[in-house]
Amino acid sequence: MTLATDFPRTDFVLAESVSSFLPCETPFEWVLEALNHQKELLIDHANCEKKAAATAMKLMYRYTENSILMTKMSQLAREELLHFQQVVELMRGRGIRYTQIAPSRYAAGLYQHVSKSGSLALVDTLLIGAYIEARSCERFAFLAQVLDSELGKFYRNLLRSEARHFQDYLMLAFDAGHAEVDERIEYFGQIEKNLILTPDELFRFHSGMPIVAKSG
Repeated sequence: MTLATDFPRTDFVLAESVSSFLPCETPFEWVLEALNHQKELLIDHANCEKKAAATAMKLMYRYTENSILMTKMSQLAREELLHFQQVVELMRGRGIRYTQIAPSRYAAGLYQHVSKSGSLALVDTLLIGAYIEARSCERFAFLAQVLDSELGKFYRNLLRSEARHFQDYLMLAFDAGHAEVDERIEYFGQIEKNLILTPDELFRFHSGMPIVAKSG
């Protein structure tokens, strides 16, 4: 089996805009943990797709005056629900039941820092969407290299749409016309980096550094 630590960086089929946006790389330890927790990986991935669709729908309902946002979120919601369906079908083919599992700390750890100010709250929400989609894209690129051929192909096929979702969120954040967008990118980048690199008790699709139990 090829280990994550053996991967040359050129193996990544990852847009430069995505890799340059993320404040850090996913630890190799997370990739190795994914190999041992494929059931949890798929269940949580399905949950993430469903939540992404719900977030897009919520933005559509809340910002009805923004026609570009509604168009982009409508497209995103449809694609995320399709991805949810595809993950569930993969799980069914592998005999994995779609059960309830506790969510990761990742999304909640980002959303708790959304500004209370109306216009900045929208920017923050869109930037969080950009970070979630960019991190998903990066992890798809990792997973495509270590999982079996069926899952590897599936995750490679998701790369393009996730990169587009990232770009749409980021574009909408800048289009909101708020003067603090660059500062908020930096602000949430530091939060996201901390969530990815610090020890995390749960393994999930967006979890942080795995805690390895010590023997003896």
